[in-house]
Amino acid sequence: MKSQKKLIIFDMDGTLVDSSVTIVNAINYVRSKLNLKALNRDLILTKVNDPELNPALFFYEVEAFSSQHEEWFSEYYTNNHEKELELYSGIEKLLKELQVKGYKLAIATNAYRSSTLQSLGYLKVLDYFESIACYDDVGRGKPAPDMLEKNLEDLKLEANDAIFIGDSERDLMAAESLNMDYIMINWGFSDYADAIHTVEKLKEKILEL
Repeated sequence: MKSQKKLIIFDMDGTLVDSSVTIVNAINYVRSKLNLKALNRDLILTKVNDPELNPALFFYEVEAFSSQHEEWFSEYYTNNHEKELELYSGIEKLLKELQVKGYKLAIATNAYRSSTLQSLGYLKVLDYFESIACYDDVGRGKPAPDMLEKNLEDLKLEANDAIFIGDSERDLMAAESLNMDYIMINWGFSDYADAIHTVEKLKEKILEL
């Protein structure tokens, strides 16, 4: 069946995992290390998915992220993810149902690999994913398509075999650059009027493609 040949690639933060508290606090933790004032929660969550933004410049006032930034961010994540992260309601059931239907599952996230593996492991969903592509695995983060290309390469599939699911303009642009099917959801950090609003509706949409 067509559905059994499909790969479903998920963004992580704001799509599978409600990590809004951790992301805000980790960014402000790094800023504190740089002697920068804390940023407002809503401002961070608005800007974190802005495709026009240089995130290193906006959040840390430097042109590019450094290994020190990653170390500090990961330090906060490691010490706090167990009390601040949770799966969105219905996500684990969805992953299980998709796997039973024969879909391969993957992750494409702008998070670092260390924090991604910690998050998915803690939430007990890591084993669902056959490919995980993170910010530090590829040359460019989203909206570039590098992560999606890594997922496809890992699983020896083509873009027309896959669906990408995310919550941001960055995700949409990454999928469009490969002419990959894309589904926008809006229970995360973004709010798109035409996006999918519930996990059940998302499942229905996946099965239509």
